[in-house]
Amino acid sequence: MMATLTRIATPTTTAKRKRDFDPKNFLATIGTGRKVTVFPKKETIFAQGDAADSVFYIQEGKIRLTVVSKIGKEATLGILSEGEFFGEGCLGGQPLRMGSATAMTDCELLCIDKKAMMEALHREHEFSDMFVAYLLARNIRYEEDLVDQLFNSSEKRLARILLLLAHFGKEGVPETVIPKISQETLADMIGTTRSRVSFFMNRFRELGFVDYGGGGLQVHSSLLNIVLHD
Repeated sequence: MMATLTRIATPTTTAKRKRDFDPKNFLATIGTGRKVTVFPKKETIFAQGDAADSVFYIQEGKIRLTVVSKIGKEATLGILSEGEFFGEGCLGGQPLRMGSATAMTDCELLCIDKKAMMEALHREHEFSDMFVAYLLARNIRYEEDLVDQLFNSSEKRLARILLLLAHFGKEGVPETVIPKISQETLADMIGTTRSRVSFFMNRFRELGFVDYGGGGLQVHSSLLNIVLHD
């Protein structure tokens, strides 16, 4: 539980790296093997089973990573936003995509061929250090998600997900307005039912922790009270 609270309350190593090295500027200098692609909201970026031959860097927007079981059950692995990578499994020899990626908002992505990415990692040590730090931070996040799923109530899991989506705990001003996300998706992410999510969201709103507006869901820092409360 302590690891989960630290994740929300303090800046990440990845954020610190961003102060010293700007991956966006560096990736723009790679040359061949990269291209900027725009994906409108709800468009599939790649599907489970597609050839894994490139890495994506999010320049603008949010994307959702999902996986579907053999019996057709879909699970959300995560929601990523500006400054994050995905599709990096190809660098470890993954021949096919293990899941799907879909644009949650209008997105501008930098698609980097596997070969170009490998060459950049070997050539530019600052970039490779930053990328490794990013992967380690995301692995820690997955471990925290598992602990959260095993030991915390669905109410706390929902509060934590909302805070993470709003970037509380990262450097800079938190993104307090989350683009529209369905209660079904939130229920899928925390392992509960839509009715339970609806109940907790109504409670959060009554307590003044969240607000609904035309631009999306507004999350207030007071929602931390749910996560920190024993």
